[in-house]
Amino acid sequence: MPAVKRSRSAREPRAPASSGAVRHTRVVRITHWINALCLIVLLMSGLGIFNGWPALYWGLRSHFAHPLLAFYAAQGISGQPVGMTWLFGHQFVTTGWFGLSQGVAGQPVIRGFPAWATLPAALDLARARHWYFFFAWIFVLNGVVYVVYSVASCHFRRDLLPSRGELGRLGASVIDHLRLRFSDGAAGERYNVLQKLSYVVVAFGLGPLALLTGLAMSPWIAAGYPWLVTLLGGRQSARTVHFVVAFLFLAFLLVHVVMVLASGPVNRTRSMITGRYRKADDEEKAA
Repeated sequence: MPAVKRSRSAREPRAPASSGAVRHTRVVRITHWINALCLIVLLMSGLGIFNGWPALYWGLRSHFAHPLLAFYAAQGISGQPVGMTWLFGHQFVTTGWFGLSQGVAGQPVIRGFPAWATLPAALDLARARHWYFFFAWIFVLNGVVYVVYSVASCHFRRDLLPSRGELGRLGASVIDHLRLRFSDGAAGERYNVLQKLSYVVVAFGLGPLALLTGLAMSPWIAAGYPWLVTLLGGRQSARTVHFVVAFLFLAFLLVHVVMVLASGPVNRTRSMITGRYRKADDEEKAA
């Protein structure tokens, strides 16, 4: 009988799809997810603490008549209370968001930030402080592990520190991100210059600044190390800077999530879980 000619796919098994290139080491992945959890809890519980006195000042003491920022309630034209925001001498009606919002029981409550943004949702300063300080120390220790590992393993120099040539392409990288154009293939295995600068600023700039300003608000630190409080301009200045740093962390987190969703959430999230990043040609082979 004549031999039956088989197709290539029948004669040979299909080559397995590539598992992708290693993009994130185990330490980077673990510290990343711990940071993500801690940051969310710290932001929400920090707003709960802020609601205990929703106003910011500059200097050593609170100048109640001249806050930089304040959330409060005032009587509206209709006679009902309205939420108000004071910012650098200007007042805005912010009912439902700041100053007056719906409480846990569904009734309007005078509070700085609304219940959905705080942890716990109820106005409970003691519980908010417990949440905050527990996760704050986890956040600090995890950050120390990441920084030590980054320096010792050359992760900082190899993956995070931008070269002079990369800095020259910073403008182009910003435009690409605004247009939602992202590197694929081999270039996608590495951080681009905008990512490098962002991670360096957050890990080695905002992180230490948040720690120092947080310590400066402690009465124990103020008594034992008054130079730190003086360096930051006073306890109220430290509180204000700490508040601003918290919202810079929030801005970074939101932009980071948006960029992940826009550039391929499955591949990016998978790479931060398994460490493997699948390039475009690998995706075609897998398909």
